[in-house]
Amino acid sequence: MAKILCVDDEVAALERMEATLAEVGHVTVGVDNAEAALNVLARGHIDLVVSDYRMPDGSGLGLLQAMVEGGIPAPLIMVTGHGSIEHAVSAMKEGAVDYITKPWNPEALRIAVDQALQLVRLRRENEQLRQELSKLRSTGHIIGDSSALRGVLETIGLVAPTRSTVLLMGESGTGKELLARTLHDQSERSDGPFISINCAAIPENLVESTLFGHERGAFTGAHRRVEGAFERADKGTLLLDEVTEMRLETQAKLLRVLQEQEFERVGGSRPLKVDVRIVATTNRNMEELVREGLFREDLFYRLTVVPLRVPPLRERREDIPLLVRHFVAKVAQENGRSPLLVSEGALDVLLDHDWPGNVRELSHAVERAVILEQGDSLTAAAFRGAGLGVPTTSTPGSLNGRTEGREAGLDEVFLRLNSHRLDEAEEELIRLAMSASEENKTHAASLLGINVRTLRKKLNQPADTTG
Repeated sequence: MAKILCVDDEVAALERMEATLAEVGHVTVGVDNAEAALNVLARGHIDLVVSDYRMPDGSGLGLLQAMVEGGIPAPLIMVTGHGSIEHAVSAMKEGAVDYITKPWNPEALRIAVDQALQLVRLRRENEQLRQELSKLRSTGHIIGDSSALRGVLETIGLVAPTRSTVLLMGESGTGKELLARTLHDQSERSDGPFISINCAAIPENLVESTLFGHERGAFTGAHRRVEGAFERADKGTLLLDEVTEMRLETQAKLLRVLQEQEFERVGGSRPLKVDVRIVATTNRNMEELVREGLFREDLFYRLTVVPLRVPPLRERREDIPLLVRHFVAKVAQENGRSPLLVSEGALDVLLDHDWPGNVRELSHAVERAVILEQGDSLTAAAFRGAGLGVPTTSTPGSLNGRTEGREAGLDEVFLRLNSHRLDEAEEELIRLAMSASEENKTHAASLLGINVRTLRKKLNQPADTTG
């Protein structure tokens, strides 16, 4: 049975209502005005409200509106006078689940209450089912059952229903964007847009336009008004990938949006309000960047409301067999092949590797092995052919050597130079880092210990041919 709040300023009518509902086992709370009703509702644990339309301090419609504005989820049945159907129609438009007219009989009240409570149960069951389906949908592509990964997913499950800003910290290739999508799918914004912006990939002269949009004529080539990422993410989630690569002046404007949920398009003068949940990612040490003056401290604290570290693959090796089988099946299907078996020897090779490129590197290694393997199973040889699990001698200028099954780092490479020129040494080291990171500028910059923007400038600058 349910706990029902009865609201009527006529004492006799209120007592009759409570007695009718108590006869069938419901627990009732009776009040004679809207203010008292709101006080009871504020304490919670009310399943249904039955309210008279006319009251001395307002109306049942006013009570209903106050409940909606206050986010009080209890459904309401409106009791209206005979011939006041327009009141009933207004109440239904405002969200009442049903109405009955005076003079009402006990059976009519009981039927209306039973139907309203059944509707409430169905809504709750549907919401629970929606959340469960959303969780299944969002975690369906996250492979792994390690304690490290479970901890991350549990935290995401706790924070997803809130509005809090989340910062996902981890190395490249750990699946930060996939986890951001999972957080969105498990939130109440799952039906809204999910917009992802890679802050490191946007040309510097287009960062503000990309984020905030621009008006027609704002700059050369702006032939029409364009909505930015914040506008497109309204009522949804905006992922700021590699947020640490954002310029300081853009960081200041981002801070304003986070504080006020308000911004202006480039070339515009009218402030625009948005409702956006921010998720940011980084593969760098933000506290160190703050100390070096490369990242605003106030923005750092805004973004780290809920900081979440994503573990690298070497810290969750028990997930590698599951990931390998998933990637093998996926690549085989995409290439029209039957599923391949994975030998224990092959898994041993893969488990012994440190995977500096994390899940992304593992995915590429499996894809190469599946494509090149002519048989119906993957053995250790299939991966050793890709340079995994076998010691080799590093040649000058090469990063493909391995020591005891682990990938060599830049500190294990000897450079052979034709001169003592510093720029030549720098050029060769950058080439090696780009090779080691499979042309991933962000990863290469991390290996070199420099900002990705600095690396990009060095790659784009013309070679010195003056000798």
